[in-house]
Amino acid sequence: MTTTIHGYTYDQDLAPSPVTSEDLDLLKATLLWTEDDTAALRKAGEILEGQVEQILDVWYGYVGSHPHLVKSFNGEDGQPSGAYLDAVRARFGQWIRDLCGREWDSKWLAYQHEIARRHVNTLGQTDKVGSAETHIPLRYMIAFIFPITATIRDFLAANGDSATELDTMHAAWFKAVTLSVVLWCQPYNPDQW
Repeated sequence: MTTTIHGYTYDQDLAPSPVTSEDLDLLKATLLWTEDDTAALRKAGEILEGQVEQILDVWYGYVGSHPHLVKSFNGEDGQPSGAYLDAVRARFGQWIRDLCGREWDSKWLAYQHEIARRHVNTLGQTDKVGSAETHIPLRYMIAFIFPITATIRDFLAANGDSATELDTMHAAWFKAVTLSVVLWCQPYNPDQW
């Protein structure tokens, strides 16, 4: 799986993540992750693949309707940068695909750390946006778990699966999103992480 999305560096050599595979295993155990979750997340990815743009419309509508969230996308003029929003949107869509479809190995961990690093003290640098904001506040990173989880359920339901199958996919998605955010929080306080 390769892509040419601007700023998407998954397929490039990245520095290893400070999070080890052992750390990842402990996090997965803490999240009660199972092989059934892996299968459910893969199925969710197949269902979501054709709906990524609609999902992003919902998420961007949510962010755009909250000035305290959208200001992270402001350019030097203090207004949301369309180019920056578009670039991040493409990477956010790829994150959905990667989360559901990639193996969670050292390469995946390295890219998760790259995503994390971009949220702390380097906001906008990948896309050369001169923003007054330097980072996404940690509280919003954590709080974002709920809307990203709650809004995905209707998209997962599009396949017409049973309520039990839908619940299983939704639970796996929730665990995977939580794991992502935990990994993205590492640079905020690396000594305490």
